[in-house]
Amino acid sequence: MADISSLKLNPPENRYRGALPKIGIRPTIDGRRRGVRESLEIVTMELAKAAAKLITENLRHPNGQPIQCVIADSTIGGVAEAAACADKFSRENVQVTLTVTPCWCYGSETMDMDPTTIKAVWGFNGTDRPGAVYLAAVLAAHNQKGLPAFGIYGRDVMDFADAAKIPNDVKGKILSFIKSGLAAAWMRGKSYLSIGSVAMGIAGSISNADFFQEYLGMRNEYVDMSELVRRFEEKIYSEVEYKRALAWTLENCKVGPDNNPAEEQHSQKQKDETWKTCVKMALIVRDLMVGNPDLRRKKLDEEALGHNAILAGFQGQRQWTDHFPNGDFMEVILNSSFDWNGIRSPYVVATENDGLNGVSMLFGYLLTGAAQVFADVRTYWSPAAIERVTGWKPEGGAANGLIHLINSGSAAIDGTGKQRKDGKAAWKPFWEISPEEAGACLDAVSWRYGNLGYFRGGGYSSDFISEGGMPVTMTRLNLVKGLGPVLQIAEGFTVTLPDHVHDKLDLRTDPTWPTTWFAPRITGEEGPFKDVYSVMNNWGANHGAVSYGHNGADLITLASILRIPVCMHNVTEDRIYRPSYWNAFGMDKEGSDYRACSALGPLYK
Repeated sequence: MADISSLKLNPPENRYRGALPKIGIRPTIDGRRRGVRESLEIVTMELAKAAAKLITENLRHPNGQPIQCVIADSTIGGVAEAAACADKFSRENVQVTLTVTPCWCYGSETMDMDPTTIKAVWGFNGTDRPGAVYLAAVLAAHNQKGLPAFGIYGRDVMDFADAAKIPNDVKGKILSFIKSGLAAAWMRGKSYLSIGSVAMGIAGSISNADFFQEYLGMRNEYVDMSELVRRFEEKIYSEVEYKRALAWTLENCKVGPDNNPAEEQHSQKQKDETWKTCVKMALIVRDLMVGNPDLRRKKLDEEALGHNAILAGFQGQRQWTDHFPNGDFMEVILNSSFDWNGIRSPYVVATENDGLNGVSMLFGYLLTGAAQVFADVRTYWSPAAIERVTGWKPEGGAANGLIHLINSGSAAIDGTGKQRKDGKAAWKPFWEISPEEAGACLDAVSWRYGNLGYFRGGGYSSDFISEGGMPVTMTRLNLVKGLGPVLQIAEGFTVTLPDHVHDKLDLRTDPTWPTTWFAPRITGEEGPFKDVYSVMNNWGANHGAVSYGHNGADLITLASILRIPVCMHNVTEDRIYRPSYWNAFGMDKEGSDYRACSALGPLYK
């Protein structure tokens, strides 16, 4: 059993250089004096305060810290007050703005003209004053000027006296916009740290600096894997933490059977050394990402800084793994929500340096605050094939077939599903995880010695099965010549198979690796979601990133902010939310998405 006394909840912290992005609330108003503006001052500011309250009470930053909303010092009736608001927002690091109004205002005079902010406008649906008329007018101005904004308009007419009582449909759009806008803002100015180079010819690990810079606002940093060897040999890590981390690992990470042929197995002494190396790798990669002030005690001021990396990738195969232990333990423990320091926000590390799948993981983390599962999209198992191999006729969630998600690398052990939400299997943001839940996740994992056919240097791979019944979303970002980035999204559920069925199927791949049995939600209609086979057949790469929950709609909203078209998804049309700019590019949502993204170009170009 895991020692849950070591799994204390850590307070949220900002690991990265730069202040957290803030939300700016812009209360706009009819500028006419002598009774018109004066009659609207109170209700307009009430709208702004209600929106701020909704946001701060329902959302957090992905690292768990509270969100700060900054409200303009006055209502905005014209250019001078709009400029004063912009000046305040610039000083306060506002990167996402929500304009609110119950009335007519002067569109191009009151709008947010800052090209670097992410924008939405809420026009109150009431007949006392024409807030909806302003909404339409200012969105037209945004579209004409190429500064896209999300429109928020309630379905039902409300009484003016109830303007601050935000209806549920408006709440949903505000929260979706803020969540996605913050995700985009979080990436800006951070780094992707590529440790090593291209793994086994995988295209996703060919780091494309133009994509990161122009679409995400990130910089690329590069470190050769030999840097880990230097830090091993020169002890460039906290030796005190290393001793504590190793003791915790040996106590809480139970070792499973070694599947290698007896005559090829490493000695126990070599396995003990492998554990030491694996723990050091985790410490060193974390320090490379975010730095470690403790290194200053050794006069290692440069190494103490890190690379301000919100995302990293580790090449591993084969230049590393033909000699050194694989990166599985390092990747798993960093991607998970707990380690020897307790329960904390996950780091995001892509196996095989697949930065594109790393970005997919990063999107999921920034939208949910929870750990991500990295996996090969390995095998489609049809119902007929399952029955032929195992003798069991698939039923329930497996009735239409399954996709076997399995890989040696960075599947966070949160993905075991041993955490609980409303009594059901789940994985959650770290601030909601109890020590008992973290301990249950650790207990559900068997650490298996690396397959020496793949990993000549050994290592320890996590072996677990994700509990069935969890709503999940699989995502993948791909780069396509002549097109640029495109995003794929598949919502579905995890599935639990009978033990004997899982064992027979698992043994055909590698029983030392973690498994998630995934049943995407299918439509039965022509296209990539006609059936489970079609999902697998249309997936654009060998990897996918899996988030807890059905967050496909938020991913579509985030993609529109970043000007990345979505080429494949199974999100119902009523949940799709993009800026009003997209409406001008045709009535089919997929085509308009491509045309709008192409017309606007990358967010940071």
